[in-house]
Amino acid sequence: MTLGKSLHPVSTRQNRNQRVYFTGFWQEQDLELGTLAPLGEAISSTVWSSPDMLASQDSQPWTSDETVVAGGTVVLKCQVKDHEDSSLQWSNPAQQTLYFGEKRALRDNRIQLVRSTPHELSISISNVALADEGEYTCSIFTMPVRTAKSLVTVLGIPQKPIITGYKSSLREKETTTLNCQSSGSKPAAQLTWRKGDQELHGEPTRVQEDPNGKTFTVSSSVTFQVSREDDGADVVCSVNHESLKGADRSTSQRIEVLYTPTAKIRPDPPHPREGQKLLLHCEGRGNPVPQQYLWEKEGSVPPLKMTQESALIFPFLNKSDSGTYGCTATSNMGSYKAYYTLNVNDPSPVPSSSSTYHAIIGGIVAFIVFLLLILLIFLGHYLIRHKGTYLTHEAKGSDDAPDADTAIINAEGGQSGGDDKKEYFI
Repeated sequence: MTLGKSLHPVSTRQNRNQRVYFTGFWQEQDLELGTLAPLGEAISSTVWSSPDMLASQDSQPWTSDETVVAGGTVVLKCQVKDHEDSSLQWSNPAQQTLYFGEKRALRDNRIQLVRSTPHELSISISNVALADEGEYTCSIFTMPVRTAKSLVTVLGIPQKPIITGYKSSLREKETTTLNCQSSGSKPAAQLTWRKGDQELHGEPTRVQEDPNGKTFTVSSSVTFQVSREDDGADVVCSVNHESLKGADRSTSQRIEVLYTPTAKIRPDPPHPREGQKLLLHCEGRGNPVPQQYLWEKEGSVPPLKMTQESALIFPFLNKSDSGTYGCTATSNMGSYKAYYTLNVNDPSPVPSSSSTYHAIIGGIVAFIVFLLLILLIFLGHYLIRHKGTYLTHEAKGSDDAPDADTAIINAEGGQSGGDDKKEYFI
């Protein structure tokens, strides 16, 4: 049976060009009226604008395009609203039938049935390879056969990048070029560079097709000048590709930078005094680390003797040790001289043991006096609040005397018989 793809409009001409309909599909043949066309003739698979159009659209299957990472699993789903008592079928890009309804047609254990109903046929393909990419066809065997396409795109995962170009240690201010390459990506990946937290602007990514004709090899290079701060830094090349889904895939190259030494002098103790022991430490930095230290004092012709490698020792300081001292740190990359001015201060007074004893005794006495004062304050407060009594010389009837003389006489006479009057105070 040959399937057509063109749309033929419906006509009602009454002549020998009679149209014969087959469940919503038609063909045009030169036939006598009242005769049927042979089933082996061409049948158009295109639906037309007629009252039966909605019914035919319900019989049209539909699918969706899928994207899968190589090695992953993809699910192909085909659905139809009106199956017209027919089964759905999946076939691969080579037009090999994979499943017809629930029946397996191709012996490939990677392909499994997910769901099979009159309205749906879903299958899964595991461990997908690049060769599985292409258009998969879902068909329903009505009259005529209707199909739907599903484009499966397989992403090639890029390999871990490789950095080349670094051979040995670099000297300060030297320029170097590093190369980075990654194979197996599909579509082509992008490469980026960084040094520590700093982004490096390399050349645009170059793309070359791999021998398999499906994946690509990408490469990039970066050129930069190194400084002493770059010693021990990591230069990183990263691959950006949709198959990684944000995961990091990168390679780092640690670089070593050779640079001239630096030095500084640190006194111990920081503020030396006369009579103390003093160490002057000459702290050298560089790559390689300084191996030779030479001490000198301004105004002194012969160099001073060095002890404990980079330290200069003064066992007992005196005023004559004051002056400016220099330390020269040397490596095979060069030398550096640091200076320190020493000022010897007067010795600090040392408190005697007798004065310390007297201070302790004085503290104890002061504490005892303080306790006594507190005790006296509490005692006085208590006595003030204590209640007392006393007697008055008023007689009981003196208030009724007509004059003062009578009152006195009554008071003197009635003193013994009068009641004691009590008076309270606070």
